[in-house]
Amino acid sequence: MIKRTRIRKPPKIVPVTPPGITIIENMRALGLTQVDLAERMGRPIKTINEIIKSKALLTPDTALQLEHVLGIPASFWLTREARYREYLARKKEMSKLIDFVDTYKEFPIGELVRFGWLEKHSNPIDGIRELMDFFGVSSIDMWKMILEPVVVFRKSSNSEDNHMALAVWLRKGEIEASKIDCQPFNTDKFKSVLEIIRSFTTETPDVFVPKIQSYCTQAGVAVVFVRELPGTHAYGAIRWFQPDKAIIQLSSHYKSNDQFWFSFFHEVGHLLFDGKKRSFVDYEYNTDAVEERANTFASNYLIPQKEYDMFCRKTAPYFSKESVRQFANNLGLSPGIVVGRLQHDGLIEHKNLNQLKQYYTWPGKIMI
Repeated sequence: MIKRTRIRKPPKIVPVTPPGITIIENMRALGLTQVDLAERMGRPIKTINEIIKSKALLTPDTALQLEHVLGIPASFWLTREARYREYLARKKEMSKLIDFVDTYKEFPIGELVRFGWLEKHSNPIDGIRELMDFFGVSSIDMWKMILEPVVVFRKSSNSEDNHMALAVWLRKGEIEASKIDCQPFNTDKFKSVLEIIRSFTTETPDVFVPKIQSYCTQAGVAVVFVRELPGTHAYGAIRWFQPDKAIIQLSSHYKSNDQFWFSFFHEVGHLLFDGKKRSFVDYEYNTDAVEERANTFASNYLIPQKEYDMFCRKTAPYFSKESVRQFANNLGLSPGIVVGRLQHDGLIEHKNLNQLKQYYTWPGKIMI
């Protein structure tokens, strides 16, 4: 992985005069006109005039000619030209940065600083520059392109989603995924490790997270845990980082173990069935056929439909703690996952049996 050096405090824009002014000063000192200079350099007068007015670049060949005619080293002229062109580029960039200040303020900057993802800046221009570095782009124009929705996602019916915050959340996932070395993606290998991962539902995040990450890297999947940003409302995302490396990104949006494990296997469903050309950010309310397929996969992978139907026929309508625990134990699952399925299917009220669920706290070393 290539490490990029961040420029935290770019140099101030100090006005730089064009090299043409210095050429004129030296011409006058030698008593030369533009016509004289053009003749001595063997260049058309129009070309000399454009160089002096900085309409044309001062090339290495021109610098050598000026060295011979004016007696000043070519390196001086090339340095003057480079400094002037850099000044023009920085000035142009600054005007675009100023125009972007209002958009910059739409980002959850306070949270990004508090999470340690960005540094605090009193000058928004410096903040914009660092945010550009965070996104790995070289210009505002490129940044505007990636701030558009970069994945297919579904909006929650009761929330307004902040696309800026979502873009940051997804980018953080990419950054963290880039730190994870994976074997090339292999569908069969991935399916085989899923059975192992399913057995981790009774463990706590500090135990199961490194296990999930380790097993998934063997199959070409980087699993990253990125804390939720205000206004995103996303619990998970899936996309292809490289042709042979996928990212499953999960947030701290949900706290209970039934919701977390459903979210994980929902993203797995997208990864297995929806191809490498599609990406998803998932919210609580998913309604189309593709999302329903991922929902069904997650539900049935955790609790096989045949066993679930048999349990419900035998136990309904009176689901006790003991019956749920026994069924979950037979499946090798946490009982909270069974409770979540029963609540979702309307077989018990959402207030019932919640004491069988685990409510996760996410250590900072896990949820970045």
